[in-house]
Amino acid sequence: MTFASITGAAPSVLLIFNPTAGRRRRGLVDAVVRHVRSLGWTVDVVETAAPGDARRLAEQCDAGRYGVIAVAGGDGTINEVVNGLAARAATAPPLALVPLGTANVLAHELGLGSTAAALAQAITAGREVLMHPGQASGAGRPRCFSLMAGAGFDAKVVAGVSAPLKRRWGKGAYVWRSLVEARRYRPVRYAVEIDGVTHEAASVIVTHARHYAGPYVVAPQASLGAPLLHVCLFERWGWMHALRFGAALVLGTLPRTPGYRVVAGRQVRISVLNDAGEERRQPVQIDGDDALTLPVSIGLSTEAVRLLRPDSPHAARP
Repeated sequence: MTFASITGAAPSVLLIFNPTAGRRRRGLVDAVVRHVRSLGWTVDVVETAAPGDARRLAEQCDAGRYGVIAVAGGDGTINEVVNGLAARAATAPPLALVPLGTANVLAHELGLGSTAAALAQAITAGREVLMHPGQASGAGRPRCFSLMAGAGFDAKVVAGVSAPLKRRWGKGAYVWRSLVEARRYRPVRYAVEIDGVTHEAASVIVTHARHYAGPYVVAPQASLGAPLLHVCLFERWGWMHALRFGAALVLGTLPRTPGYRVVAGRQVRISVLNDAGEERRQPVQIDGDDALTLPVSIGLSTEAVRLLRPDSPHAARP
């Protein structure tokens, strides 16, 4: 779909809506649309029907017609739109969010409110954050991320959660899969090269954000607006340590937990050092989706995406 340019019109929003992510929260989407229209903006809603639709819509959106692209969906749909906007660089409109998914990590990162009125205000009067997405490259097409790329325990959990299971159980699907992966745990070791220095880890998350899995903090110094990646290294092996790290994440103590540390850098390469006889695919999760297979190289995209966050001194820092 290509959007024809029009001139002299009221400010306009293209809202890309994933009806699968929003099937239980369609009322919120409708309320946001009403609020935005009440502020004098026009809103065109386009629903996605298949994977890749959100990316294509973002790539083809006419910035002469739409002043803002908004996405109503989960982190996976948002990731598609970020990839589409990064491909356009300077020609892309800014991106606003109507979070509907399981974790909504980027919404927490931007300090978005949860009401329709607050989300509409961010769309129409938000402050821009210039973000250079992370970019992971392996076999196949490079993939951008606004949040994170991970390998090891969390990536295996993500790879084991099917879309129907996630729709049915929500966050509970990840808890269940974490227990499954803990039971089948083997001490696989990963080589993590950060700006030329090699580290060893049992699991790794390369993040552009402070938060993970919703409101939980993994990298206190990370910032969407900074041209820097933060590499979270889980350095102790064993299923008991995996569960201990998970408990520390929920309790808010992970950054102070022994065996866990964060290293900042710009160029990262992750590979399997020892598969411990596991003999299965080593997945890489990107923004909560099973996306690539090790080895991968990760850096920052040369192109930037403009994100809209609330123009409020009380909003979480980007």
